[in-house]
Amino acid sequence: MASNRISSRTAGRAALACGTVAYPTVPQEFRMRANHDEHRASSVVSDQELSITRLLNAPRELVFKVWTDPRHVMQWWGPQGFHNTACELDLRPGGRFALQMTGPDGTSYPCTGYYEEIVPPERLVFVGEADDGHPCGAGLPPRARVTVTLIDYHGKTELTLHTRFESVAMQQAALAHGYREGWQGALQRL
Repeated sequence: MASNRISSRTAGRAALACGTVAYPTVPQEFRMRANHDEHRASSVVSDQELSITRLLNAPRELVFKVWTDPRHVMQWWGPQGFHNTACELDLRPGGRFALQMTGPDGTSYPCTGYYEEIVPPERLVFVGEADDGHPCGAGLPPRARVTVTLIDYHGKTELTLHTRFESVAMQQAALAHGYREGWQGALQRL
């Protein structure tokens, strides 16, 4: 049985990169809007975990593409009022994930980590690098494991973003600095 899993053996180096290039607005066919009235949940699962779930009005394959194409990631990643100036996605286990996010006040927030697992079009797993510069890590907290699960739901996609923080203190610091609200805003921009 063939597997959709991307591994370092089968994928080779599939690095995608984008620098400080201005991309046009994402075309309408690539935009998704969450059905907020139908399905919106955010919960603290344990002292070290948080899950956010949305039902997106788009097929799973398209949602996966929007999470794995740097041109699209730059358009929606981050809370309202933030923008991205650089993005590097090396789509393979162990491959680098790097994004440069800038806040409304001009403060730069690097988001760096690596892919632990990629299963098209079902799941992405990221691990944040050990940089304690900001507890939210611009969406990928230091040493946290973030799992994005995409489930087909009658032609729509149920997206669950599950974060396991390194410690209770790291979770509390990230939540105090707007981690949950930042992701809710980013997911509304899809």
